[in-house]
Amino acid sequence: MAISKAEAGKTRIGWIGTGVMGSSMCGHLLQAGFAATVFTRTRAKAESLLARGAQWADSPKAVAEASDVIFTIVGYPADVRAVVLGPDGVLAGCKAEDILVDMTTSQPSLAAEIASAAAAKRVHAIDAPVSGGDIGAREARLSIMIGGETEAVEAVRPCFERMGKTIVHQGGPGAGQHTKMVNQTLIAGNMIGVCEALLYAYRAGLDLETVLESVASGAAGSWSLSNLGPRIIANHFEPGFFVEHFIKDMGIALEESKRMGLSMPGLALAHQLYLSLQAIGHGRDGTHALELALAAMSGVDWKGR
Repeated sequence: MAISKAEAGKTRIGWIGTGVMGSSMCGHLLQAGFAATVFTRTRAKAESLLARGAQWADSPKAVAEASDVIFTIVGYPADVRAVVLGPDGVLAGCKAEDILVDMTTSQPSLAAEIASAAAAKRVHAIDAPVSGGDIGAREARLSIMIGGETEAVEAVRPCFERMGKTIVHQGGPGAGQHTKMVNQTLIAGNMIGVCEALLYAYRAGLDLETVLESVASGAAGSWSLSNLGPRIIANHFEPGFFVEHFIKDMGIALEESKRMGLSMPGLALAHQLYLSLQAIGHGRDGTHALELALAAMSGVDWKGR
């Protein structure tokens, strides 16, 4: 039996997780005309979606019972396991031919486990972690990295297109999560470079915004430098993506690297630096707050511009 393509006004959407990114992502689907049923651990975080017409459910299972396509974007692999595979989880409420889309950055092995458990119930499971942070979520221009069977991925593509600009099917179950580990490894090293470079410019007495004007558009440029550099300079460290979640992601990448017999010294260094940032109280700040840990190591009182 062919899988029905998601269609606004017809396909019922379920959404679990309304954090920094999830609320905006679900909001785009509501705006597109999809009916949505939502659940999150703290109901107050879903109020903006409920005000726009979403319906509340009291559990992940209840969300699945009311939905055809269920999206999850939560914090940690343990949360994914509980929300999806727990006794009151999504799979417990799914019907045959439902589609489960986990957009959490999680373990590739867990994505494969979920896909296997889902298949036993004739449910289609997709892993689809994203990159782009709070800005990308708000502006519907996320990069979405997808693992799962082609037919199910194509069925959900109309939803993905409402949330992101770069939508790439990477392969079977777990392939999306592996690709996200590549993404996080790239970001980890780049963030060290961005923060060290700005620290150098600060200590040298340069005007940081003028420095950014020179370097951001050349070979040294990057998304992090252009988008997070101005936040660092302004001394604004509110999270687009939490430090504690980035530490989780790097830990997953290091675990997978070890399993594959890879030495990843740059990633290991970044992981340690971010652990030091968390230790001085910045686990709930954005990843660009690494500037504060590096400044502290050099005895610099960082004040930005």
